[in-house]
Amino acid sequence: MGTFVLGNRLHWGFWAYIVVAVAVVLRRVFALTHPSLSGPPQLRALDAVFASHTLLTLAHILPALLLVLLCPAMIFRRPGKTAWLERLFFPLGIYVGISAYVMSAYPVGGWTERSAVLVFNSLFLFSLVRSYLYWRTSDSCSEQRWMLRAIAILLGIATTRPVMGVFFATSRLTHLEPRQFFGIAFWIGFSINTVVVEVWLRAQDRIARNKKTSPRTDVAQA
Repeated sequence: MGTFVLGNRLHWGFWAYIVVAVAVVLRRVFALTHPSLSGPPQLRALDAVFASHTLLTLAHILPALLLVLLCPAMIFRRPGKTAWLERLFFPLGIYVGISAYVMSAYPVGGWTERSAVLVFNSLFLFSLVRSYLYWRTSDSCSEQRWMLRAIAILLGIATTRPVMGVFFATSRLTHLEPRQFFGIAFWIGFSINTVVVEVWLRAQDRIARNKKTSPRTDVAQA
């Protein structure tokens, strides 16, 4: 198996997720290094939570930014040709996963957010380790499948942002504060990515099985 063939919708969706994830990190870095005294009160309160543990936040999001930037190379690489990339991506992913656990000690959304981090971060690390083990045994097909699962969960942080945007936009009607909807947004965003990638993988399996079982028709007739 070579590189992934994602199809047009998934291909463009993947790149959109990369852009959003990078923008999320850059926005957080800017907010930490250049605190604003203006803006919506809810957003200022949210920024203040992350500013209360600036070093920990940076220690998590900056390596996470590098990990996200490496995702396209991992998705579209040719297995067996880029050992240096895997040697960088796997340990960096483990670090990001562990630091996410540490970050969950200071959740904006309380135990709802923390539970989402524990569930999906564990799935991310499990998928990453499975991918690594298959890489070590040169099973490129299985390695890529588990890698795609890990990357989809990693990019779940991008999916949570429009979900949060809906909660922010409707806060005047719902009267919900970030501490009330942050965890819900995490569950929704990461669940979407986890389900979508699994549905896509299973659809690819069905297509592959159908190709193997469908009768071959000869173009030229004797």
